[in-house]
Amino acid sequence: MTQHFLRLSDFSPTELHTIIQRGIELKQQQQGNIAHETCKRKTLAMIFELSSTRTRVSFEAGMAQLGGHSLFLSPRDTQLGRGEPIGDTARVLAKMVDIVMIRAADQGTIDEYARYSSIPVINGMSNELHPCQLLADVMTIIEIHGKIEDLQVAFVGDGYNMCNSFIEASRVFNFDLRIATPKGYEPKPQFLQCATRTQLVASPNEAVAGADVVVTDVWSSMGHEDQTERKQAFETFQISTEVLDRAKPNVVLLHCLPAHRGEEVDEYVLDDPRSAVWEESGNRLHAQKALLEFLLN
Repeated sequence: MTQHFLRLSDFSPTELHTIIQRGIELKQQQQGNIAHETCKRKTLAMIFELSSTRTRVSFEAGMAQLGGHSLFLSPRDTQLGRGEPIGDTARVLAKMVDIVMIRAADQGTIDEYARYSSIPVINGMSNELHPCQLLADVMTIIEIHGKIEDLQVAFVGDGYNMCNSFIEASRVFNFDLRIATPKGYEPKPQFLQCATRTQLVASPNEAVAGADVVVTDVWSSMGHEDQTERKQAFETFQISTEVLDRAKPNVVLLHCLPAHRGEEVDEYVLDDPRSAVWEESGNRLHAQKALLEFLLN
């Protein structure tokens, strides 16, 4: 049966740890200029309904470093943009490429594509989940803290795709998660139902207090950019240097980027010594190379 990566729970905790540890190895090999072309003659098709910097560059560069090839497909480049059924596209591409990554506006689009695909499908982000980002985030945490299990993680921001994936990760990787988000912007109940290690709190200060890791995200994700009401609701949910001071001294700050300085973060905190956002962003490359290698081999 074809294995897809649509959500973290598609893989066992052992498989996820294997991928992350392999990502750390691949990072070391790249830094040591050691060739690791484990996916020669393999082709990745990347389908983007939504724009991207980190997802496109990390997958495209990663596939090249693994010895393979990648194809960028926007809606203008495929018959999907002209109404071809998703299942038909999935069947056709499976005859031509080895693996597909999709970034879509709706999780249902990715799930439907995977149902018809006889080759692995990767969720490159949807309105509900961002599992590839979580691989990079967990890899970054393990590199810095040496582990992820039983840490205290604070998520401050919108109860959207990044928050949902952290809820899922808390269950898979066994860490405690406190979420602070404005009233009316909480995660959907479906993501909280089995979240045994997740707690909703009232304020950023309460979420961050004593945390090992602090995570934030943009207030206005793709499709929500022009909502003035949303910005007003989130104005007291900014991560500043002072808020970060409430966490443990060795806290790690994460943000999946792009960031809006002056909104979800102040002008300085991304460059604080406790910030790992640049390393986190670079780890997208290594974690996804490990994921591609795992699914292709």
